[in-house]
Amino acid sequence: MHIKKYILTVVIAFFAFAKAYTQERKEIDITSDVSRIDEANYPGAFIMNKSTKQVYIIHEGIEMWCDLAFHYKDENFVRALGNVKIKQGDSVSMRSRYAEYNGNTKFAFAAGNVWLKKDTTVVTTDTMYFDRIKQESYYRTGGVVTSPNSKITSRIGRYYLEEDKISFISDVVVTNPEYVINSEQLDFYSETEHAYLYGPTTITSETSKVYCERGFYDTKNDYGYFVKNSRIDYDNRQVYGDSLYFDRTINFASATNNIRVKDTLNKSLIKGHYAEVYRAKDSVFITKRAVAITEQEGDSIYIHGDKLIITGKPENRIVRGFYDVRMFKSDMSGKCDSIHVNQKTGLTKMIRRPILWSDENQITGDSIHLVNNVVTEKLDSLKVFDNAFIIQKDSIDGYNQVKGQKLYGFFNKENQLDSVNILNNAESIVYMREESGALQGIDKSKSASITILFVDKAIDEVIKYKNPGGNIWPESQFIQQQQTFDNFEWRGDERLLSKEDIFKGEPPFTLTKIQGIPLPIIDSDFFEESEEGELETPSASNLTEKELSNREEDKPKLGTEEEDEVTKRQREYLINRNKATSSTKENKTPSLLDPKKKKKKGGG
Repeated sequence: MHIKKYILTVVIAFFAFAKAYTQERKEIDITSDVSRIDEANYPGAFIMNKSTKQVYIIHEGIEMWCDLAFHYKDENFVRALGNVKIKQGDSVSMRSRYAEYNGNTKFAFAAGNVWLKKDTTVVTTDTMYFDRIKQESYYRTGGVVTSPNSKITSRIGRYYLEEDKISFISDVVVTNPEYVINSEQLDFYSETEHAYLYGPTTITSETSKVYCERGFYDTKNDYGYFVKNSRIDYDNRQVYGDSLYFDRTINFASATNNIRVKDTLNKSLIKGHYAEVYRAKDSVFITKRAVAITEQEGDSIYIHGDKLIITGKPENRIVRGFYDVRMFKSDMSGKCDSIHVNQKTGLTKMIRRPILWSDENQITGDSIHLVNNVVTEKLDSLKVFDNAFIIQKDSIDGYNQVKGQKLYGFFNKENQLDSVNILNNAESIVYMREESGALQGIDKSKSASITILFVDKAIDEVIKYKNPGGNIWPESQFIQQQQTFDNFEWRGDERLLSKEDIFKGEPPFTLTKIQGIPLPIIDSDFFEESEEGELETPSASNLTEKELSNREEDKPKLGTEEEDEVTKRQREYLINRNKATSSTKENKTPSLLDPKKKKKKGGG
């Protein structure tokens, strides 16, 4: 009795397993006008030919058409030849000269002029593998992907159909009518036409070239940003920064953190931590510890301000600085509220409360102009307008002083003050010394104008013109006189003695936190191997084990196999943010093209 129960249990279990296996393993359904069997040449195959209609194959949501089919029913496998068409749902279709399909693994292979289309994206290649369970297609013999705005070629491509993402590896080239992208590795989202760039990448057009080692580019709206070893070259400028943004449609670029903008024609460099570059206007705006550095006669001039603006073509370039401007050169330094430099004329205007130190001379006035010889690149002259005041420290408590309404100074070949003319209401206090340095007396006088001659950076002679008046006082008697003129202000402690001093007194600067681009995830191998390490393929397949093997040289060079939750959220946020930004740019209508409707008079 127990034996009968046991046998009955085994029989029931067997049929239950068989039923479950039959439900899991759905057979390929194939229809044809003509069918035959040729066991001698094609053992185990039902051979089906096109007559008036192509052979029709269907299996769990996939449809196939071909001119000739070999159906291996026992292996649930079909080989299709001639005008092969495969369709999955309403969005995915594929064509080729030859195809194989395994109903057990839902794995397809296509060869010969392979054409795959999903929505608006088309992939063409010589051979393609399609895993329906993963919903991934794969090629590694070179392929071309065409989207509405670009054509992408690469040696290897992996298409994640559910994500609308294609990962390209090796010799990736994106061709657009306006530019060409060359990259080692690139992820492309076909719905948005967004490209994520990994490894050495260039974006080249007629007017610009971008280099980066990690970045993002919207191929539809023609803008992007780059966050590793980034650089933009265009015209005579090179823009570097930790993060660069570039919009080709409006000829605009911006940069954040550790910025350098090189001007190759004018031998100048601009540094800071935020910059905007407008190519059409040939202008640069830079702030956050902004510095403009210009080479001049083997030396460098440093100009620092809260904001710097550089405008104009190289031959007509203007540099403007605003708010607490500092200037340093090895033999000169200065400060003012704002500055205006015309590189064509060589004229530098220091505006609002300017102060200039030339050698040991402190020069102030309502405004100061420096004139540079644009041919020799040497300082030519100095002009101070209104309330001109020049001070030179003579001793611990004594100061040489000359003041008047205007001041004109001239420089020698060594860029040292050679002579100074003080015009209108000139006054002077000069400590007169012998060659030994001994004090002879202090000359305090007034005249219509004064000329000062310098030797070895010190006042050597004072020449007074028109109605000179005053006295030469011995030191003992001069103590009883007013020893400084009205508005005297010695600011020697503010003098800039090195290029680092242009930042003296400013609080420490904190760099802006930049949203990076995470490395891509390296997915599992495309070809699934069995526990024995071999791929399960039907015996009738034309594919060899070598063709279905995962090769080390085909794997991505850049990426991570594991991703924590923080990085995962960062990646999702980045993708969604870029989608939203692109949507905003697409829907933004220029005001000239979208005028507001005017209300009719007398009507609603």
